[in-house]
Amino acid sequence: MRRPSLVRTLELMEALAHRPRAFVRVTGPDAEDYLQRMVSNDVAVLAPGESCEALLLTPKARVIAPLRVLRRGDDDFLLLTEPELGETLRDELLRMRFAAKAEIELEEHSSYLLLGENGAGVPNDDYGVPAVEVLDQDPPDDLPSLSDEDLERLRIEAGTPRFGKEIDDRVLPAEAGLVDRAVSLTKGCFPGQEPIARLHYRGHANRELRVLDVDGARVGAEIVREGKVVGRVTSVAPGRALAYVRTEVPENEVLDIEGAEARHARMRPA
Repeated sequence: MRRPSLVRTLELMEALAHRPRAFVRVTGPDAEDYLQRMVSNDVAVLAPGESCEALLLTPKARVIAPLRVLRRGDDDFLLLTEPELGETLRDELLRMRFAAKAEIELEEHSSYLLLGENGAGVPNDDYGVPAVEVLDQDPPDDLPSLSDEDLERLRIEAGTPRFGKEIDDRVLPAEAGLVDRAVSLTKGCFPGQEPIARLHYRGHANRELRVLDVDGARVGAEIVREGKVVGRVTSVAPGRALAYVRTEVPENEVLDIEGAEARHARMRPA
């Protein structure tokens, strides 16, 4: 029996969760200009206290690191990324810095994820419900805590890609659904801009990330339609899977994953 959506369960409550992060600061008189030239989103429009999603990309638009960029002051930015990518992000920004007057270093912070309507912190859109990341504060002791498994299920239900699972050096941002949420198509140049714009305006991705209703799927399993492989599973939770599927496959199609029926699950907006 398939479990009901955890998103719906959490819409009427608040909860805490553990969300590991690495933190990189970029400060100095050229911090804004340098980040504006290096990351995929428009950080120049951020006021102190505001943030946006962004990507650090190769010139061929392969993802080096997904980011949340928080502007702490006129010349002070904090980049939140996956815990295994902190040094990679710092080193890549240092490598490309040249004459830019910007200090780029790792920072240490404590953090937790607060899910619910009333949180104050750095917005997080990964889980299909309102959420913020709270830095350097003790979590309240009167709220329930989500397990890592339940948080992963929320991510899968929301259709959010994760580095190392849905995002690697073979995946384009458009395939992972990252262009709308983490890329500005109107700001100045940045690494990877040309292939992203060319695909956006002149073509389409050959595959896309979809949430599927399926029992017992495993990561890496092939998705079959009429005897032809049309995708692969990237993440799983009880009754759900996140998978790359060929874009020409209709969303109402019944698919096969190692003998189990899989149907497209409508993703709810974050």
